[in-house]
Amino acid sequence: MPKIKGALGIQEFYQVVFEEEPISVDDHVFNTVQKSFDFLKTFAKNKIIYGVNTGFGPMAQYKIKDSETIALQYNLIRSHASGTGNPIAPKYVKAAMLARLNTLSLGHSGVHRSVIETMTLLINKNITPLIYEHGGVGASGDLVQLAHLALVLIGEGEVFYQGERRPTAEVFKLEKIAPITIALREGLALINGTSVMTGIGVVNTIYTRRLLEWMICCSSAINEIVAAYDDHLSQEINETKKHLGQREIARSMRSHLKDSTLIRKREHHLYVATDEVTVFEEKVQEYYSLRCVPQILGPVLDTLNEVERIMIEEVNSANDNPIVDVEKENVYHGGNFHGDYVSLEMDKLKIVVTKMSMLAERQLNYLLNSKLNDILPPFVNLGTLGLNFGMQGVQFTATSTTAENQMLSNPMYVHSIPNNNDNQDVVSMGTNAALITKRVIENAFEIVAIEMMTVVQAIEYLGVQEKVSSKTKKMYDAVRNIVPPFKEDVVMYPYVNQVKHYIINHQNKK
Repeated sequence: MPKIKGALGIQEFYQVVFEEEPISVDDHVFNTVQKSFDFLKTFAKNKIIYGVNTGFGPMAQYKIKDSETIALQYNLIRSHASGTGNPIAPKYVKAAMLARLNTLSLGHSGVHRSVIETMTLLINKNITPLIYEHGGVGASGDLVQLAHLALVLIGEGEVFYQGERRPTAEVFKLEKIAPITIALREGLALINGTSVMTGIGVVNTIYTRRLLEWMICCSSAINEIVAAYDDHLSQEINETKKHLGQREIARSMRSHLKDSTLIRKREHHLYVATDEVTVFEEKVQEYYSLRCVPQILGPVLDTLNEVERIMIEEVNSANDNPIVDVEKENVYHGGNFHGDYVSLEMDKLKIVVTKMSMLAERQLNYLLNSKLNDILPPFVNLGTLGLNFGMQGVQFTATSTTAENQMLSNPMYVHSIPNNNDNQDVVSMGTNAALITKRVIENAFEIVAIEMMTVVQAIEYLGVQEKVSSKTKKMYDAVRNIVPPFKEDVVMYPYVNQVKHYIINHQNKK
């Protein structure tokens, strides 16, 4: 059982969000949170503390009466629960809740302990707030999206519960959950931060790593199909480049192909006497989409590792304002809620995911174009040429989806628009960046699913099921459990969606 101690990693997110393991909170966290709350309550007397006894944003110039400070927090939550668009999927909301719970557990926000207790209950009972995609500019954090989370914590709004969208009050009554206690600045502490963009970002990294594993699998298999030479994957050539990602991709592909009987050694075929040959019928080198996979996927891996590092740093950071420092007995006003770190990393992630989808689309095209591969029928058509169409139809889907990813890869990081009476004059758009990246990743899974189906059809046509590597055979069997061999044309979309569902929900074990 993962335990909230103020430090979470990718593994804990995976356990809670993907495997639905319950969490517990360390006693030390409750002690830390209580000390922070008690200190701020005392410190705020006879002092002006933003968000405790002042208005918010450009309204901070107005002092709030002591008798109205609690109403202030409720007003903030209700007024900012203004999201629109599509609901964010519960899995991503749960990740956002975990990220918010963790940052509040650091004791730099001065919240009442009921916040920690209630959020833990909601996570463990799989009660996820209704949060909309549109609304966050990512500078005072995810104000709008987190307001929808806070709305649920005060017993209002709507939640997803057991697959249904229901009123929060109804579910709280059913589960005997009490709303949080608004005692000091719980409204501002809940909505002032980067936890939605960060939670989505963490899930994006998990899915991207899974997608990369399947991309390595497909790239290895297509090298088998064309009986490529293995030296472009050799340790010797890849060690001459210093990039760790390239080296790791090459190593992973060598591991994938270690028991393949189709991959060839250059020294067995071309490093022998060839004086009598003037034109080589077979390619001396493969196309870049086959030969340069370590150089293409290497930057993807290196970028993914860096994005993951930044996401976990953000998860374990205080991203509130102001920041309570019990040890130094002070409250510091600043901008830790700003989402530029997350925004930039999400833009970088969607760029490399788009490059993966472009690689998949080019590998797919290579298999479908008989004039390029010279070993397969057009569109890997196992039926009658002219009468049947094989994989022709799904190529359109892969091509158009790749084009959409290319368009979506334009950065959000540089799309700041001032708002909030120009108080928020430079913003991150981090939540938009994370959500667009989510869409790019989902698109990429569709493209890889189509490539994978085509790889399996090619193996079927060549009859090399027993010659491919054991890892390729495992992929072949998995797809064949979903998509039967077909010569006659069939309706393709159910198969594409089923293969996509399979690869998005299963890891390709190394």
